[in-house]
Amino acid sequence: MEARDAAKNALLNVLEAAPGERIVVVCDDKLIDIGRSFAEGALDIGLWTRIVVLDSSQTRHEVPANLHEIFASQNPDIFINLLRGTTEETPFRIKVTKMETRRRVRLGHCPGVTYEMLTDGALALDSEKYKKMQIFADKLMMRLGGIASISITDPNGTDLRLGVEDRAFFTDTKVDWKTLKWMNLPVGEVIVAPIENAAGGRLFCDSAIGGIGKLTTPVEIEIKDGKVEKLGGAGETGARIKKALDTDAWSNVIGEFAFGINPSARFSDEFLETEKILGTCHIAFGNNVDFPSGRNCSMNHMDFLFMRPTVRATYKTGETFLVVKDGKFVI
Repeated sequence: MEARDAAKNALLNVLEAAPGERIVVVCDDKLIDIGRSFAEGALDIGLWTRIVVLDSSQTRHEVPANLHEIFASQNPDIFINLLRGTTEETPFRIKVTKMETRRRVRLGHCPGVTYEMLTDGALALDSEKYKKMQIFADKLMMRLGGIASISITDPNGTDLRLGVEDRAFFTDTKVDWKTLKWMNLPVGEVIVAPIENAAGGRLFCDSAIGGIGKLTTPVEIEIKDGKVEKLGGAGETGARIKKALDTDAWSNVIGEFAFGINPSARFSDEFLETEKILGTCHIAFGNNVDFPSGRNCSMNHMDFLFMRPTVRATYKTGETFLVVKDGKFVI
């Protein structure tokens, strides 16, 4: 697919862009080709379009002053952030996201997006494929409504239980006009904020971690009362994981559980795409304050992926049903 067309399809089908609206595309200098593709797609729709290029030569911590000025003066309807996806810059990206969502705009947040996602991957979708994914998301959320807990196992030895009673599932596949919650691009998840002190068990991840990417050494994590109790394995990446989980008092507390539902997503170097693979799931520790009922106010957020999960859901009555078996949806 042409990158320009893929960007246009995402703007139309996910963010519901309409002719005459205003958009600001913010991109790293190394991602200028992707920024141009979104700007061109926006112009094809008939949007008033501005592109802003940020310097990525150093690790960023604070939002640049000129970005604050642009937000104040442009009064846009849509923002697209095309930023590198390193774990070291997660706090910076959270600050940018918070600044933008305070202005009640539709925000497409893209940490780690690549040009290939637009041409051959999770963003290379036409309107029909977006519609099918959105319909599946609605059906999945309806089936999960009212459950009290989720259990996750996999062939590697993962055995987790998460409390989700009274926590609403939501999807990133389309804009929510009531909350105008930001969403990642590419899309392809059904998500919930688990109860912060009601997660426990063993996590074994040998595939990919957000902010780090593909793993060469498995990671083992023991979780008790919603917190990381022990970190094992991980090899050379262990120090990076530990640093992220020690960012603040909330960064090692459960923050997210999600299903991947994008049939075009590939196992790539960028977690932004990998976490959307159909039939996978992932959990995250850290920030979730913009999720329904989310209370984790950490300045960090780190995801861990399961490639072949088996997921069961349980009601308060004890009745259970199978959602995913060995990486394939059964509902």
